[in-house]
Amino acid sequence: MAWLISPLRRPPLPSLPPPPPTSYSRRPADSVGSAGLRVSSRAGAISRRKCFWPGPAPDSPTAQRGREPVEAKPESASRVRVSPSGAPSGPLSDWEAAQAPGFVEFITSERVKVVAMLALALSLCNADRVVMSVVIVPLSLSHGWSRSFAGIVQSSFLWGYLISPIAGGALVDYYGGKVVMGWGVALWSLATFLTPWAAEASLLALLAMRVLLGIAEGVALPCMNKLVARWFPGAERARAVSIAMAGFTLGNAIGLTLSPILMSQGGIYGPFVIFGLSGFLWVLVWLSAITSTPDQHPQISKYELNYIRSGRHEPLEPNTKSKTSSMIPPFKRLLSKMPTWSLIVANAMHSWGFFVILSWMPIYFYSVYHVDLRQAAWYSAVPWSVMAFVGYLGGMWSDLLIQGGTSISLTRKLMQSIGFIGPGIALIGLTTAKQPSIASAWLTLAIGLKSFSHSGFLVNLQEISPKYSGVLHGISNTAGTLAAIVGTVGAGFFVELVGSFRGFLLLTSILYISAAIFWDIFSTGERINFDETDLSLHSGSTVS
Repeated sequence: MAWLISPLRRPPLPSLPPPPPTSYSRRPADSVGSAGLRVSSRAGAISRRKCFWPGPAPDSPTAQRGREPVEAKPESASRVRVSPSGAPSGPLSDWEAAQAPGFVEFITSERVKVVAMLALALSLCNADRVVMSVVIVPLSLSHGWSRSFAGIVQSSFLWGYLISPIAGGALVDYYGGKVVMGWGVALWSLATFLTPWAAEASLLALLAMRVLLGIAEGVALPCMNKLVARWFPGAERARAVSIAMAGFTLGNAIGLTLSPILMSQGGIYGPFVIFGLSGFLWVLVWLSAITSTPDQHPQISKYELNYIRSGRHEPLEPNTKSKTSSMIPPFKRLLSKMPTWSLIVANAMHSWGFFVILSWMPIYFYSVYHVDLRQAAWYSAVPWSVMAFVGYLGGMWSDLLIQGGTSISLTRKLMQSIGFIGPGIALIGLTTAKQPSIASAWLTLAIGLKSFSHSGFLVNLQEISPKYSGVLHGISNTAGTLAAIVGTVGAGFFVELVGSFRGFLLLTSILYISAAIFWDIFSTGERINFDETDLSLHSGSTVS
């Protein structure tokens, strides 16, 4: 009876039972975002220990019921557990769902800072290359270039872009994304800065700067893919890629809209100087604030690091390279699998449409609808702004489908089908437009739907082989560059021979639909074995 009279002397309560097993490590008590869980699970026990009101005997059923842990309610019943291969493996328990980060934690995390810097870099990447699409008009008039020769000048960027993706992808796989991305941005900013002086000096110097720009920018997308694979769990990668690619597409809008304004103030020097200096500033911030992997970051929280590790599709890679590791990837085995060829075809068609629209739409509006250069740039820029927004929505939808139990393979096929068949139909509508505003609306629809490809083949590169995602991106990007060269140069010759842009847009539409069919037949979301010496994997099977 003494413990009833003086509750301070009552026997200590037995410890709480452990929580059910979870794929996420519990967040530290002092971390932001775990307050709701802490209150629901720990505060109840603490408050019971501090209660001075006489309670039932420790062994009574009432006391035992009071000591059961209070389960945290999930924010969404649609969350699922993702296996190491990226395949859904059943719904998360209430406890596991409570551990998943909320929106505030996501936008303030270190991984979002990384993807935000990537988005800025890709924005500069596209702004630097798209300046020539606007400057080519006064340059052609001053030098007396034909449209076919103007297409050759614009495609000179792609000559360099053809060289670097495979080598850059291998370097990214070996050295990590931070160093390679930093050097790439520094070199392409230098080429951008020097371009107007090269144009004044000679045609050869101009072509050399455009080739250097292409070589340096060839590492950008492999670096982005590798860093996203290292910094984001599988359930967030489509969203992360969409954020990065939103910067990529906004770079088109920024370059197309600001270039005429800067040219009106500083001639052809204006846009090149401003964008080049912006790149140098980005490099300083990048080298001081970003690491190649989350394990190397000095400020990342333990919770975020454990969350990234638990949701990644591949085991943690060591920071040091073994003596037997090689920079030369297994090209024969990579090219022996049809999913690789589905990536190659998808990237080729994506680049064909992307560069044809990017390079020729200002001239298309200028020549077909007889609008001035600034209006033509605006009509061409609006669709890219919409693409950034729609691409993010597509990434969120893709992640929700996977979290809801839809297979990764089906999700990627759906996203890519929308990203190819949608633009194919919209380009047919573009050929029928009689007014520039209607044409801009069709072009906006085509480019907006095209952004679903970012949640298709672009994420699939990381899923079928995280180890070789950089070189896979390089191989497919090289094929895409070849297609872009053919499309960009071919459009100029096609217009001179046929006398109309509309026939070339119809050809592009047919190619879009054909590529979608090829993708749906041969692509997969499962892990593919490209390394015969790895006995833990089986060719074409999912790694669990």
